[in-house]
Formats: sequence, C-alpha cells, structure tokens
Amino acid sequence: MAENLNPSKLSLSNLSPAQPRKERKRIGRGLGSGKGRYSGRGIKGQKSRAGSHRMRAGFEGGQMPLAMRIPKLRGSTSRDAMPIGPFRTYSQPVNIRDLDRFEAGEEVTPETLKAKGLIRSIRKDVKLLGVGEVSKRLTVTVHAASAAARDKIEAAGGTLTLLKEPKVHKPRRDFRLNRTASEAEAEGQDAAPAADVEDDEATQETAADE
Repeated sequence: MAENLNPSKLSLSNLSPAQPRKERKRIGRGLGSGKGRYSGRGIKGQKSRAGSHRMRAGFEGGQMPLAMRIPKLRGSTSRDAMPIGPFRTYSQPVNIRDLDRFEAGEEVTPETLKAKGLIRSIRKDVKLLGVGEVSKRLTVTVHAASAAARDKIEAAGGTLTLLKEPKVHKPRRDFRLNRTASEAEAEGQDAAPAADVEDDEATQETAADE
C-alpha cells in the first residue's frame, strides 16, 4: 500500500506532457486578450486585408510586373529568334567521319545510329554534317543534312534521303512597292531598252532639224 501512495510513481492521476503545451493564439477576442481590435494587423493598408499574405509569385505591389513588361520587347524568346526560347528546335549532329563504323552498302538510319552509339535518342532529329570524309557506299536516311554532307555521300556512290523536307524561304516583299527585289530588278531591265529607244529617236529628230 505504501508503494501506491508514493507520489513519485507514474499514474493516471499525475500524468503530464513531457513538454508544456503552448496555448493557441486567439485572434480578435477582445482587448484583454492582447490580440483584439485590429488582431495584430495594424490599421488599414494592404497587409491588413484578408488574403494579403498569399500573394502570387511575381506580384510587385500593383506595379507593372516583369512578366508583363518583358513580352513587349523583342528578345531571345520571340518567334523570330528561333531556335532560341520556347520555339527552339534541337537536332543531334552526326559527322561524315563517324560513318566509318558502318560497312559498305549498309543502311544508316536513326535506329542504326543509336545502335552504334552515335546518338542518344531516336526521338530527336538527326542532322548529318560534312566534317571528315567517307569512302564507303552508304544509304543514309536522316532528318536533315548539310550541302557538304550530301555532296560527299553522293560522291562516294551513296544516297541521301531526308525525313523532313527543308523549309523554302519566300522572297522578301517590299510592301511599299508591293513587289519583291527580283521583280523590281526585272522591271528595271525591261524599262531600260525603252528609254534607250526614246533617246535614239530624240537624237534622230535633232539631226533632221539641223
């Protein structure tokens, strides 16, 4: 019985947390609570409003944000600046000299290039460049190729097939005259002989008057 009456022994009657509990801060419960009236937010202003502490990323206090200022300027993220920015394209380069790993008459495709360890992925375009020489007759099928690479492949007796046709750039039009440079040059050549004929006729008339 003496052991049961010992106050140092742990029992349901003397249980207590290992660390004292901290009371929750009660906001707006009268002036006596210490957080009444303005609830610790001060008087007026942006941060006294509801939701003011959950501002979105890039918010600059009502000032024109950076995300809205930048697109007004031309830069590396515009469509004209390809292949930089969000409109960028990427191709895996393979040089002519790397094709020595293939045997004569073998077919070169993105799949075989990956099998030989020349490229990492077949999901990205492959472009053949003309660095080095090739002496084997190969059948090459890639997405793009330089003019030098094409010449060297064909000179060795091979063939080159493109999986993507190159883009044809339209001639730049002068919108002030509504014609291209080549059209303007052609018009100038056509107008020159007519001017020469008029000069010759004027010379003949002057000679006849004399």
